[in-house]
Amino acid sequence: MNDTPWLDRSQMAAWVRFVAVLELLPGVLDSQLRRDSGVTHFEYFVMAVLSETPGGAMRMTELAGATNATPSRLSHVVARLEERGYVERSPCPENGRATNARLTEGGRAKMRAAAPGHTAAVRRHVIDVLSPEQVTQLAAISDAILGSVAPAGPMAEGYRRYDGPAGESS
Repeated sequence: MNDTPWLDRSQMAAWVRFVAVLELLPGVLDSQLRRDSGVTHFEYFVMAVLSETPGGAMRMTELAGATNATPSRLSHVVARLEERGYVERSPCPENGRATNARLTEGGRAKMRAAAPGHTAAVRRHVIDVLSPEQVTQLAAISDAILGSVAPAGPMAEGYRRYDGPAGESS
């Protein structure tokens, strides 16, 4: 006998809508970036993480954690970015067995060119369709879910970097 408490109608309505957002939004953002900038959403994410890192460089293992990528997936993506001159890999000076990925000047230029269109897409499909109160609620809802799926995971530093008062990151 199964004692699972099933979702009621209102819970199911919320869940089905949330799943639809999880399925549809990544494709919308990916399509915009591919069309306008020639990069995938994940490639943009990797470059964004590197761009916000002091010196624009990270160990590949740390970058994999910060982007929630398997080492294999990240290696393939970084190889594609390397081929286009956006990222370069080099031995880690602190640990010769590790490899660093660094955003190049070409990668920084790509980010500067891609960011306005990506920001406009995020505004158009998420931020501007919500009231300021709903944006605050979205952050709180996302935080609660993140606490369940990644309470202290390696991505936590990245998604908490904008916490705190405006103009200050913590």
